[in-house]
Amino acid sequence: MSAIGRLENRAHVAGGLRYAKLRGNACVEGIDYRASRGLDRSMMRSLAIDSGWVARRENVFLAGPTGVGKSWLACTLAQKACRDGYLVLYTRAAALFRDLALARADGSLRNLLVRLSHVDVLVVDDWAMVPMQETERRDFLEIAEERYQTRSTILTSQVPVAKWHEQIGDATTADGILDRLVHNAHRIELRGESMRKTRGKKPENGEET
Repeated sequence: MSAIGRLENRAHVAGGLRYAKLRGNACVEGIDYRASRGLDRSMMRSLAIDSGWVARRENVFLAGPTGVGKSWLACTLAQKACRDGYLVLYTRAAALFRDLALARADGSLRNLLVRLSHVDVLVVDDWAMVPMQETERRDFLEIAEERYQTRSTILTSQVPVAKWHEQIGDATTADGILDRLVHNAHRIELRGESMRKTRGKKPENGEET
């Protein structure tokens, strides 16, 4: 690649990272594999190596107790995907549903759903933390349907995947949402104590919690 090509690529990645709104200084090179939380090194490395899971339209679930680094790990994979040329967007579940409600109120819901459907990697943090309302269920089913086998989604949650059906609420809608997410998802189940308790000052470029 020429010097001009490298500069253009860096500018493209920088713009993508600004759009993504990822948390912290997340990058796969900073993952702490020494922490006792059950993180599968080989799985993380295989996901990160070339973001092939995005090319295959696969999803990633990260579940586990608070403080074990779910959000940061999700952002490392999203940041690597952005560096590999994919369009990425991070949001917390509460913020996503708030934005959807506001868009419904001002008549821009369809535009927002279309924009979300075009994102290659949608990161939804703190998913299924509380039972969903009816409009939230319908909206997320629409998002899942639009992204099914065309885009990738990362979900993080303190609630085990096995209990997501219950948190969604309505059985029929829950079946529809999970059927479009679960069958092609990589599951990363973390455990252990909060790293905020066991860790002192974090390295300058190391993992945050």
